[in-house]
Amino acid sequence: MGVDADVLIEWFGEVGRDLPWREPECTAWGVLVSEIMLQQTPVARVQPIWLEWMARWPVPSALAASSPGEVVRAWGKLGYPRRALRLHAAATVIAAEHGDVVPSDVDVLLSLPGIGAYTARAVAAFAYGKRAPVVDTNVRRVVARAVHGAGDAGPPSNTRDMADVEALLPKEDAPAAKLSAALMELGALVCTARSPRCADCPIYDDCAWQHAGKPAYAGPPKQVQKFAGTDRQVRGLLLDVLRGTEGPVEKARLDLVWDESGQRDRCLDSLLVDGLLEQTGDGLFALPGEH
Repeated sequence: MGVDADVLIEWFGEVGRDLPWREPECTAWGVLVSEIMLQQTPVARVQPIWLEWMARWPVPSALAASSPGEVVRAWGKLGYPRRALRLHAAATVIAAEHGDVVPSDVDVLLSLPGIGAYTARAVAAFAYGKRAPVVDTNVRRVVARAVHGAGDAGPPSNTRDMADVEALLPKEDAPAAKLSAALMELGALVCTARSPRCADCPIYDDCAWQHAGKPAYAGPPKQVQKFAGTDRQVRGLLLDVLRGTEGPVEKARLDLVWDESGQRDRCLDSLLVDGLLEQTGDGLFALPGEH
Protein backbone atom coordinates (compact mmCIF):
# COMPACT_ATOMS: atom_id res chain seq x y z
CA MET A 1 0.00 0.00 0.00
CA GLY A 2 1.14 3.55 -0.46
CA VAL A 3 2.40 5.96 -3.02
CA ASP A 4 3.69 5.16 -6.52
CA ALA A 5 6.06 8.07 -7.12
CA ASP A 6 6.10 7.74 -10.92
CA VAL A 7 2.31 7.67 -11.19
CA LEU A 8 1.89 10.66 -8.89
CA ILE A 9 4.60 12.71 -10.63
CA GLU A 10 2.98 12.02 -14.01
CA TRP A 11 -0.42 13.03 -12.62
CA PHE A 12 1.03 16.27 -11.25
CA GLY A 13 2.57 17.07 -14.63
CA GLU A 14 -0.87 16.76 -16.23
CA VAL A 15 -3.19 18.39 -13.68
CA GLY A 16 -1.00 20.54 -11.39
CA ARG A 17 -2.28 24.09 -11.10
CA ASP A 18 -0.61 26.74 -13.24
CA LEU A 19 0.62 29.03 -10.46
CA PRO A 20 3.06 31.91 -11.06
CA TRP A 21 5.55 30.72 -8.42
CA ARG A 22 5.78 27.39 -10.25
CA GLU A 23 6.89 28.99 -13.52
CA PRO A 24 10.45 28.00 -14.53
CA GLU A 25 11.53 31.65 -14.55
CA CYS A 26 10.36 32.24 -10.97
CA THR A 27 13.34 32.97 -8.73
CA ALA A 28 14.01 31.38 -5.35
CA TRP A 29 13.01 34.72 -3.83
CA GLY A 30 9.61 34.41 -5.54
CA VAL A 31 9.24 30.90 -4.14
CA LEU A 32 10.19 32.05 -0.63
CA VAL A 33 7.65 34.90 -0.74
CA SER A 34 4.94 32.51 -1.95
CA GLU A 35 5.67 29.96 0.77
CA ILE A 36 5.47 32.55 3.56
CA MET A 37 2.24 33.98 2.12
CA LEU A 38 0.65 30.55 1.63
CA GLN A 39 0.97 29.59 5.30
CA GLN A 40 -2.63 29.37 6.59
CA THR A 41 -3.88 31.37 3.58
CA PRO A 42 -5.60 30.01 0.43
CA VAL A 43 -3.97 30.27 -3.00
CA ALA A 44 -6.76 32.47 -4.39
CA ARG A 45 -6.06 35.18 -1.81
CA VAL A 46 -2.30 34.92 -2.12
CA GLN A 47 -1.90 35.10 -5.90
CA PRO A 48 -2.86 38.77 -6.53
CA ILE A 49 -0.82 40.00 -3.54
CA TRP A 50 2.18 37.86 -4.58
CA LEU A 51 2.08 39.35 -8.10
CA GLU A 52 2.02 42.88 -6.62
CA TRP A 53 4.93 42.10 -4.31
CA MET A 54 7.10 40.58 -7.01
CA ALA A 55 6.49 43.55 -9.32
CA ARG A 56 7.36 45.98 -6.53
CA TRP A 57 10.12 43.99 -4.79
CA PRO A 58 11.67 41.59 -7.34
CA VAL A 59 14.77 40.94 -5.21
CA PRO A 60 15.32 40.74 -1.43
CA SER A 61 17.32 44.00 -1.31
CA ALA A 62 14.34 45.88 -2.75
CA LEU A 63 12.10 44.70 0.08
CA ALA A 64 14.84 45.30 2.65
CA ALA A 65 15.12 48.93 1.47
CA SER A 66 11.46 49.56 2.28
CA SER A 67 10.27 50.39 5.79
CA PRO A 68 8.60 47.63 7.79
CA GLY A 69 5.47 49.80 7.73
CA GLU A 70 5.33 49.78 3.93
CA VAL A 71 5.69 46.02 3.99
CA VAL A 72 2.89 45.58 6.55
CA ARG A 73 0.66 47.89 4.48
CA ALA A 74 1.35 45.90 1.29
CA TRP A 75 0.56 42.66 3.13
CA GLY A 76 -3.05 43.83 2.99
CA LYS A 77 -5.68 41.36 4.18
CA LEU A 78 -3.59 38.18 4.01
CA GLY A 79 -3.80 37.76 7.78
CA TYR A 80 -1.13 36.83 10.33
CA PRO A 81 0.80 40.03 9.47
CA ARG A 82 3.84 39.08 11.54
CA ARG A 83 4.73 37.04 8.47
CA ALA A 84 5.34 40.33 6.63
CA LEU A 85 7.86 41.43 9.26
CA ARG A 86 9.57 38.02 9.11
CA LEU A 87 9.92 38.31 5.35
CA HIS A 88 11.35 41.80 5.73
CA ALA A 89 13.88 40.55 8.29
CA ALA A 90 14.85 37.57 6.12
CA ALA A 91 15.20 39.80 3.05
CA THR A 92 17.53 42.11 4.99
CA VAL A 93 19.86 39.21 5.89
CA ILE A 94 19.72 37.69 2.38
CA ALA A 95 20.64 41.05 0.85
CA ALA A 96 23.45 41.73 3.31
CA GLU A 97 24.98 38.27 3.76
CA HIS A 98 24.01 36.14 0.75
CA GLY A 99 24.57 38.40 -2.25
CA ASP A 100 20.82 39.07 -2.65
CA VAL A 101 20.21 35.39 -3.53
CA VAL A 102 18.05 33.11 -1.39
CA PRO A 103 20.28 30.25 -0.13
CA SER A 104 19.67 26.73 -1.41
CA ASP A 105 20.94 24.81 1.64
CA VAL A 106 18.29 23.82 4.20
CA ASP A 107 20.52 24.54 7.22
CA VAL A 108 21.46 27.98 5.88
CA LEU A 109 17.80 28.72 5.16
CA LEU A 110 16.92 27.68 8.72
CA SER A 111 19.43 30.24 10.02
CA LEU A 112 17.45 33.08 8.42
CA PRO A 113 15.05 35.00 10.71
CA GLY A 114 11.52 33.64 10.66
CA ILE A 115 12.28 30.63 8.42
CA GLY A 116 11.13 27.34 9.95
CA ALA A 117 11.48 23.68 9.02
CA TYR A 118 8.64 23.64 6.51
CA THR A 119 9.62 26.82 4.65
CA ALA A 120 13.33 25.92 4.46
CA ARG A 121 12.58 22.54 2.91
CA ALA A 122 9.91 23.94 0.58
CA VAL A 123 12.38 26.48 -0.82
CA ALA A 124 15.09 23.82 -1.23
CA ALA A 125 12.66 21.52 -3.05
CA PHE A 126 10.55 23.92 -5.10
CA ALA A 127 13.13 26.61 -5.92
CA TYR A 128 16.23 24.45 -6.25
CA GLY A 129 14.82 21.01 -7.09
CA LYS A 130 16.46 19.35 -4.07
CA ARG A 131 15.43 16.20 -2.26
CA ALA A 132 13.86 17.42 0.98
CA PRO A 133 10.77 16.14 2.81
CA VAL A 134 8.20 18.95 2.66
CA VAL A 135 5.39 18.35 5.15
CA ASP A 136 2.24 20.46 5.38
CA THR A 137 -1.34 19.63 6.39
CA ASN A 138 -2.18 18.32 2.93
CA VAL A 139 0.86 16.04 2.78
CA ARG A 140 0.20 14.69 6.27
CA ARG A 141 -3.37 13.79 5.26
CA VAL A 142 -2.27 12.03 2.04
CA VAL A 143 0.33 9.98 3.95
CA ALA A 144 -2.13 9.14 6.75
CA ARG A 145 -4.60 7.75 4.23
CA ALA A 146 -2.45 6.27 1.47
CA VAL A 147 0.26 4.77 3.70
CA HIS A 148 -1.31 4.24 7.13
CA GLY A 149 -4.96 3.63 6.18
CA ALA A 150 -6.22 6.30 8.60
CA GLY A 151 -9.05 8.72 7.85
CA ASP A 152 -6.83 11.71 8.59
CA ALA A 153 -3.54 12.63 10.22
CA GLY A 154 -3.48 12.91 14.00
CA PRO A 155 -1.58 15.59 15.92
CA PRO A 156 1.63 16.65 14.14
CA SER A 157 4.92 14.97 15.04
CA ASN A 158 7.80 16.61 13.23
CA THR A 159 10.07 13.56 13.56
CA ARG A 160 7.47 10.99 12.50
CA ASP A 161 5.99 13.14 9.72
CA MET A 162 9.40 13.90 8.23
CA ALA A 163 10.40 10.23 8.37
CA ASP A 164 7.13 9.18 6.69
CA VAL A 165 7.67 11.52 3.75
CA GLU A 166 11.41 10.89 3.55
CA ALA A 167 10.66 7.18 3.03
CA LEU A 168 8.45 7.98 0.02
CA LEU A 169 10.89 10.24 -1.83
CA PRO A 170 12.94 8.89 -4.75
CA LYS A 171 16.69 8.98 -4.12
CA GLU A 172 17.44 11.49 -6.91
CA ASP A 173 16.89 15.21 -6.33
CA ALA A 174 14.69 16.13 -9.31
CA PRO A 175 12.01 13.42 -8.99
CA ALA A 176 12.03 13.79 -5.19
CA ALA A 177 11.29 17.52 -5.53
CA LYS A 178 8.53 16.79 -8.04
CA LEU A 179 6.98 14.19 -5.73
CA SER A 180 7.02 16.70 -2.85
CA ALA A 181 4.98 19.10 -4.98
CA ALA A 182 2.70 16.30 -6.22
CA LEU A 183 1.89 15.07 -2.70
CA MET A 184 0.92 18.59 -1.68
CA GLU A 185 -1.21 19.09 -4.78
CA LEU A 186 -2.99 15.76 -4.29
CA GLY A 187 -3.98 16.79 -0.76
CA ALA A 188 -5.10 20.23 -1.91
CA LEU A 189 -7.17 19.15 -4.92
CA VAL A 190 -8.25 15.51 -4.48
CA CYS A 191 -7.47 14.00 -1.08
CA THR A 192 -9.21 16.83 0.75
CA ALA A 193 -10.21 16.80 4.41
CA ARG A 194 -13.92 16.83 3.64
CA SER A 195 -15.41 15.02 0.63
CA PRO A 196 -12.21 13.58 -0.87
CA ARG A 197 -12.58 12.87 -4.60
CA CYS A 198 -11.30 9.30 -4.45
CA ALA A 199 -12.58 8.47 -7.95
CA ASP A 200 -10.14 11.06 -9.36
CA CYS A 201 -7.14 9.85 -7.33
CA PRO A 202 -4.16 8.57 -9.34
CA ILE A 203 -3.06 6.26 -6.50
CA TYR A 204 -6.55 4.97 -5.66
CA ASP A 205 -5.64 1.32 -6.30
CA ASP A 206 -2.74 1.38 -3.83
CA CYS A 207 -4.38 3.51 -1.13
CA ALA A 208 -4.33 1.80 2.28
CA TRP A 209 -7.36 3.83 3.41
CA GLN A 210 -9.33 2.60 0.41
CA HIS A 211 -8.34 -1.02 1.08
CA ALA A 212 -9.32 -0.65 4.75
CA GLY A 213 -12.83 0.45 3.79
CA LYS A 214 -12.22 4.19 4.33
CA PRO A 215 -12.57 4.19 8.13
CA ALA A 216 -13.56 7.50 9.69
CA TYR A 217 -10.92 9.50 11.52
CA ALA A 218 -10.93 8.35 15.15
CA GLY A 219 -8.12 10.44 16.62
CA PRO A 220 -8.23 13.48 18.92
CA PRO A 221 -10.68 16.16 17.74
CA LYS A 222 -9.06 18.93 15.76
CA GLN A 223 -9.39 22.50 16.93
CA VAL A 224 -11.52 24.62 14.63
CA GLN A 225 -10.16 28.16 14.43
CA LYS A 226 -12.78 30.80 15.04
CA PHE A 227 -12.30 34.34 13.79
CA ALA A 228 -15.34 36.47 14.73
CA GLY A 229 -14.77 38.22 18.03
CA THR A 230 -11.23 36.92 18.48
CA ASP A 231 -8.12 38.96 19.18
CA ARG A 232 -7.06 38.17 15.61
CA GLN A 233 -10.09 40.02 14.29
CA VAL A 234 -9.54 43.01 16.57
CA ARG A 235 -5.83 43.22 15.71
CA GLY A 236 -6.77 43.19 12.03
CA LEU A 237 -9.27 46.02 12.49
CA LEU A 238 -6.70 48.12 14.35
CA LEU A 239 -4.10 47.54 11.62
CA ASP A 240 -6.67 48.40 8.94
CA VAL A 241 -6.92 51.94 10.35
CA LEU A 242 -3.16 52.45 9.97
CA ARG A 243 -3.03 50.81 6.54
CA GLY A 244 -5.71 53.19 5.30
CA THR A 245 -3.98 56.38 6.47
CA GLU A 246 -0.66 58.07 5.87
CA GLY A 247 1.26 58.76 9.04
CA PRO A 248 0.43 58.40 12.73
CA VAL A 249 -3.11 58.47 14.17
CA GLU A 250 -4.56 59.32 17.56
CA LYS A 251 -5.73 56.57 19.88
CA ALA A 252 -9.27 57.93 19.60
CA ARG A 253 -9.30 56.79 15.96
CA LEU A 254 -8.31 53.28 17.02
CA ASP A 255 -10.87 53.21 19.83
CA LEU A 256 -13.67 53.39 17.25
CA VAL A 257 -12.95 49.95 15.76
CA TRP A 258 -14.07 47.83 18.74
CA ASP A 259 -16.45 48.56 21.61
CA GLU A 260 -14.93 46.30 24.24
CA SER A 261 -12.11 48.44 25.60
CA GLY A 262 -10.29 45.71 27.54
CA GLN A 263 -9.91 43.46 24.51
CA ARG A 264 -9.13 46.40 22.25
CA ASP A 265 -6.35 47.70 24.49
CA ARG A 266 -4.92 44.21 24.94
CA CYS A 267 -4.79 43.78 21.16
CA LEU A 268 -3.23 47.21 20.69
CA ASP A 269 -0.56 46.31 23.23
CA SER A 270 0.15 42.99 21.49
CA LEU A 271 0.61 44.78 18.15
CA LEU A 272 3.18 47.06 19.79
CA VAL A 273 4.98 44.06 21.35
CA ASP A 274 5.04 42.28 17.95
CA GLY A 275 6.52 45.35 16.26
CA LEU A 276 3.52 45.75 13.93
CA LEU A 277 2.73 49.18 15.40
CA GLU A 278 4.88 51.82 17.07
CA GLN A 279 3.99 54.64 19.43
CA THR A 280 5.41 58.09 18.81
CA GLY A 281 6.82 60.37 21.48
CA ASP A 282 3.59 62.35 21.55
CA GLY A 283 1.39 59.29 22.01
CA LEU A 284 0.25 58.68 18.42
CA PHE A 285 0.30 55.27 16.73
CA ALA A 286 1.96 54.42 13.42
CA LEU A 287 3.06 51.49 11.30
CA PRO A 288 6.72 50.59 12.00
CA GLY A 289 9.19 53.09 10.57
CA GLU A 290 6.48 55.55 9.50
CA HIS A 291 6.87 58.38 12.00
